[in-house]
Amino acid sequence: MALVLTVDDLLEYTTWQRARWRAWFRDHPAALALSAGPHGDGRFGSVGDLVKHVFSAEQRYVQRLNGQSLTDLAAIASDDIDAVFVAGETGRRMLVELLRDFHAEQWDSPREFVIIGYNVTATPKKIVMHVLLHEIRHWAQIATLCRLNGLVAEFQDFLGSPVWGDTFGHAPSR
Repeated sequence: MALVLTVDDLLEYTTWQRARWRAWFRDHPAALALSAGPHGDGRFGSVGDLVKHVFSAEQRYVQRLNGQSLTDLAAIASDDIDAVFVAGETGRRMLVELLRDFHAEQWDSPREFVIIGYNVTATPKKIVMHVLLHEIRHWAQIATLCRLNGLVAEFQDFLGSPVWGDTFGHAPSR
């Protein structure tokens, strides 16, 4: 049996997640300043830094695939909810445009990049999938960091998302 999960499905899921996180951070703005933990690689000191990283990575991978200069989001304050999420909207528009405009024969042609000191050779198809899975992984990390600090975000698993329909909600109490 074939189960088909498309890039459009992952775009829908991550767009839904972003909207939920943005609303949640508006209600819990101090969460953006929570520590990202003592054992990271030093690039992300706070939850807000991780959120900004998710959005920056999306933009930068699209720019690499398009042969464009890379955007530096360092000037955006990690605790400015609206500015960070506007950067996310910009990156998402760029990704959707790439998906729409990229030529079919380009998807399987490997590209070479140096990213954070690593030589990377990958097809655009793999890079796009990486961007979406990278985001999902980081949202789970962010949810865990918030939970460890006593802040519980709303349920965000794929099961509860609107992707593929179905319903999900609290069961009536007995």
